[in-house]
Amino acid sequence: MIQTRPIQPTDYPLLESFLYHAIYIPEGEEYPPYEIIFDPNIYIYIKDFGLDTDCGVVAECSESGEIVGAAWTRIIPAYGHLDESTPELAVSVLPDYRNQSIGTLLMKHLFEQLRKSNYKRTSLSVQQNNPAVRFYKRLGYEITTEKLDHAGHEDYIMVKTL
Repeated sequence: MIQTRPIQPTDYPLLESFLYHAIYIPEGEEYPPYEIIFDPNIYIYIKDFGLDTDCGVVAECSESGEIVGAAWTRIIPAYGHLDESTPELAVSVLPDYRNQSIGTLLMKHLFEQLRKSNYKRTSLSVQQNNPAVRFYKRLGYEITTEKLDHAGHEDYIMVKTL
């Protein structure tokens, strides 16, 4: 059974792995080396996580205690940044646990936390060809902007009003 809970400082080191698994790799392409997460444009999503404006939840397997997913937001100057009052989302579920509604559980729990912290909306950046676009739309995110990211991929900036 999978349960969600607020992220704890002891979970923060796991964000490196979840950040890596959050990278979208189109079908048929090879995964980049793990070290890609240390690119400053990517690492900003987890660097010094735990600030007052950071918010996160994890999905934990109750039988094993393994953390199998994480969703977190930060106010950072990254790909989906809108302003200093809108946190940007990152979400990741380990490959063996995908397509089991864990992402949806994480997101609903995270939205509750964001509302309690008085945030009015959240943003994200996603490649246009990423199937996760449909997932985000189901959760209430709307496309607000189209742009190229640092690698030349066509991205959407999506926003959800909380």
